[in-house]
Amino acid sequence: MLADRPGGVYALRLDGRDVAEYVWSPELPASTAPRPFLHPVRTLAGLVVTDARPHSHTHQLGISIAAPDIAGLNFWGGRTFVAGHGPAWLDDHGAQEHQRWIRHTDAELAHTVGWVSSNQTTLLDEKRTITANMLGEAAWVLGVHTELTNATERPLPIRSPAALGRPGAGYGGFFWRGPEVTGPVRLLSPVGADVPSIHGRTADWVAAAGADAKSREWTMLFTHADETTARDRWFVRARDYLGVGSSLTWDRPLELAPGATIDRHLLAVVADGTLTADEAAEYASAARSAT
Repeated sequence: MLADRPGGVYALRLDGRDVAEYVWSPELPASTAPRPFLHPVRTLAGLVVTDARPHSHTHQLGISIAAPDIAGLNFWGGRTFVAGHGPAWLDDHGAQEHQRWIRHTDAELAHTVGWVSSNQTTLLDEKRTITANMLGEAAWVLGVHTELTNATERPLPIRSPAALGRPGAGYGGFFWRGPEVTGPVRLLSPVGADVPSIHGRTADWVAAAGADAKSREWTMLFTHADETTARDRWFVRARDYLGVGSSLTWDRPLELAPGATIDRHLLAVVADGTLTADEAAEYASAARSAT
């Protein structure tokens, strides 16, 4: 068992190395839609491959699960997209609050999380499991499994800004905010190697590769762990900032009935070096086999 760190942080450890920190009880302003998140996430060589609270988007938090509109409440952070108006600052932010631990070991964290409004009404009850597994000498795989259950007695509509009229903004769900990079970012997937080819489409996997200020290269590869998650579209951003998300819903609302559950399982391969397309495909397959 691992020891809790000050400030509500647990570390994931592999082969004696800290590969990620999970901030399960953050102290954040309401405008960020406070929630647990992973940051920093590191390669086995120690390169940091996440960013949190960057100047450009202070509500983006490493790797997290977030949603821009659940029954009219903002669980994403930042401005809210208003149909016919555009992004606006509103007093509509929810928060995700840790409830209880189920397991916490060096390589697995599992807890329950309540998605609550500002008046402490619980909309969603979540069971979240985070795992870490080795994938060889140069890579490891992070698993994020979420089960979101409607805790209310009414249907809950879940919407992206695209569903409200903002073209291409189909984000909401699992999201990775990449670090600052020097030089160009390389994107890969079975459906193409640029944002227009991948964004808004399904694909077996998506990879982004970059380098830090010392020219040390890394690759983040994202894939699904089950057939349901594989049907979700990818959100990809490589201009202004680097980010990849797996969207719960794209341009149509998803309505969650009382007591119903959304189950999603994402895998992120954290690798040193720049992967080729063939290597990325092999890592995606190996990650699913290791889960």
